[in-house]
Amino acid sequence: MSPEVIAHRGASTRRPEHTLAAYDLALRHSDGLECDVRLTKDGHLVCVHDRTIDRTSGGTGVVSAMTLDELRRHDFGSWHGGEPAEVLTLDALLGLAADHGKRLFVETKHPVRYGGLVERRLAGELGRHRVDAVMMSFSVFAVHRFKKLRPEVPTVLLYDRLWPKVKPHFADYAGPGVHLLKRHPDRGEGVYAWTVDDPADIALCRERGVRFLATNNPEETREHLADNLTPDQP
Repeated sequence: MSPEVIAHRGASTRRPEHTLAAYDLALRHSDGLECDVRLTKDGHLVCVHDRTIDRTSGGTGVVSAMTLDELRRHDFGSWHGGEPAEVLTLDALLGLAADHGKRLFVETKHPVRYGGLVERRLAGELGRHRVDAVMMSFSVFAVHRFKKLRPEVPTVLLYDRLWPKVKPHFADYAGPGVHLLKRHPDRGEGVYAWTVDDPADIALCRERGVRFLATNNPEETREHLADNLTPDQP
């Protein structure tokens, strides 16, 4: 079975990450979308990976210390050679995913100053949208906390340095980095693997039975998967 292609921060190689332009392009070439979320000073979930906006905007500042209106004063598109773009709210991305029938993987970032409020706000946002969503985090506490709030929503516990053999009961999927697949040659069946762009890594994920493949290049990744299908593979 070929892995589902998940657009990591949208088509983030070709377009500025976490912008509507990146997700609009990704819609045509992926099975699902992925985003990171942080909480603003006034309680809005926004799609920003870093603690600050310095790398991905024309401004500077800490996301959690800024209001949504303050964030909207900065351009999140031009840094990558794209058109000027406002910060993307999770609410807007949930609407886009729902309109196009795409599964959305939402990663909560930790540690953050607002702690568990991030998961509580995410649980509330998901309750307002009819969308196929999956919650993810590197924080075991965050995944556990969210699962208690919304037990029906699938969860992924992400792994970077170590990949324990036993997954906690509140995590529906293991989420190893592709470097961990290389380190553990007997594992990979049914996991969420990140971030997979290299053709050799794409082939490895298929061989191991990875279920969800997160990539910055959804179009190229899908082409690699299609090109390497054998006659008896779906």
